[in-house]
Amino acid sequence: MSSLSKVTVITGPTATGKSELGVRLAKATDGEIVSADSMQIYKFMDIGTATPTIDEMCGVPHHLISFISPDDDYSVARYIEDASNCINEILKRNKKPILVGGTGLYLDSLISGRTFSARGSFNLREKLEDEFDSIGGEAMLLKLREFDAESAARVHYNDKKRIVRAIEIHMTTGKTVTQHDKETKALPPRYDAVKFALTFSKREHLYSKIDERVDNMMSKGLENEVKHLLENGIGCNNTSMQAIGYKEISSAILSGSDINAAVDKVKMESRRYAKRQLTWLRRDKNINWIEWENEPDFDYGIKRLMALCS
Repeated sequence: MSSLSKVTVITGPTATGKSELGVRLAKATDGEIVSADSMQIYKFMDIGTATPTIDEMCGVPHHLISFISPDDDYSVARYIEDASNCINEILKRNKKPILVGGTGLYLDSLISGRTFSARGSFNLREKLEDEFDSIGGEAMLLKLREFDAESAARVHYNDKKRIVRAIEIHMTTGKTVTQHDKETKALPPRYDAVKFALTFSKREHLYSKIDERVDNMMSKGLENEVKHLLENGIGCNNTSMQAIGYKEISSAILSGSDINAAVDKVKMESRRYAKRQLTWLRRDKNINWIEWENEPDFDYGIKRLMALCS
């Protein structure tokens, strides 16, 4: 029997009912929810991220939702630290931790025990980025190849972010990205997770739900939410504004172009994202899939969860 702390995971592509099923499970098992959504972390971005409302939470405690500023530069490493602290506190209260969200990188990194190399100073990163811009990607890739040929072979010379990060890690820790990745893969898992993924049996039903969700977001005031962010100095270069919905709507607002065309693009990008989420999840052979037909059947879903989580 595993000595690791047990957690339940409810994941899946967007618009599949994760939040509601999570609340139902929490109420049935005396649990608390820890979000695993990389965009619901931001304040003032509730509509476009489908952050659960107070009513939708039904009195169930939710953690890591709407807790940082939209101009903050959040990271997977920070998420692992924050989520681990939340889970430990929930366990201390003899409650059940339930991870709910569709950000696969967050979930996999948290559960697997993965660690992330310390970042260097902002000044170091800025210096390396300026050097990249000055001498070009090919020259920077040659610089990386001098001490980490394996990592250099996996990256394109135009990939500024990964090249700079790899050099930064080496200058900060003395380790290569390759060495760090090998050490991380050897670590034991952090939690004993029972994982569920929600989807629809037919792709067209999923896409229809996504389109419906985007229309609902617009009716609830997504355009005004984006305008408010822009008026308060949140620019298009902020990570938060790269989220699907915010990126397209803000671009339309700033350029004065057609909002309806932007909404169509939001739907298209959301469908593409859902497809990528499914591809990511299907690699995991330990996931228990729950497939809906035309509509989510939450009574059936909670029975499946309870049978495997007991």
